[in-house]
Amino acid sequence: MDDIKNQIAHAYKDWQERLNAAGGHWGCVKICAVTKTIPADIINIAYEAGIRDIGENRVQELMQKLPVLKDGFNIHHIGQLQSNKVKYVIARVDMIQSLDRMPLGREISERAMRINRVIPVLVQVNIAAEPQKGGVSESGLVDLIKGLSKLEGIRVKGLMAIMPLADDPEDVRIFFRNMRVWFDRIKLMGIPRVDMETLSMGMSGDCLVAAQEGATMVRLGAALFGKRA
Repeated sequence: MDDIKNQIAHAYKDWQERLNAAGGHWGCVKICAVTKTIPADIINIAYEAGIRDIGENRVQELMQKLPVLKDGFNIHHIGQLQSNKVKYVIARVDMIQSLDRMPLGREISERAMRINRVIPVLVQVNIAAEPQKGGVSESGLVDLIKGLSKLEGIRVKGLMAIMPLADDPEDVRIFFRNMRVWFDRIKLMGIPRVDMETLSMGMSGDCLVAAQEGATMVRLGAALFGKRA
């Protein structure tokens, strides 16, 4: 177990340094460790290695892991979320990164208010207009954020995007760049109860380009834990 801890700690430190260097004038980049399919005992070792932010894609998998995860993790839901699954995660996650439609926003807000919470959310943008992926379109983004800003049980904290698969990260650089443009544009709008603090974009294969184009958070799985079987 010490070997696993050391491997994760080394990878985490190495990637954090590389990301911060790539980010340059944008500032530090936070790592959210993607723990989909990673056993809870390995995730707990990652905590000992210094990782605090973890991202889970599937509600059922998260619920199975929660009873044995260490206290102190900041848990992000990063996968597509169905409205009928909100009730399972509303008291257990620290951020929902995949809010992309008003009905889901209303469900999150209503259930959060029942337990006296205000849930930080990121609005997922389908920046490459891929029909198979979730996310609001660029044309609907501002209207969605304005609508979400009126819901008392949530607080919009930024944007999230999942980029197209590409062998060369340079092929998707333009999408990262466009996301940063939207992030800054919405920040300048000064919409009440909207805090543009987090721009979550980039994964293990393209995170350095994401950092160069202004990501404040990247989501790393294989870079930290190795390729999944």
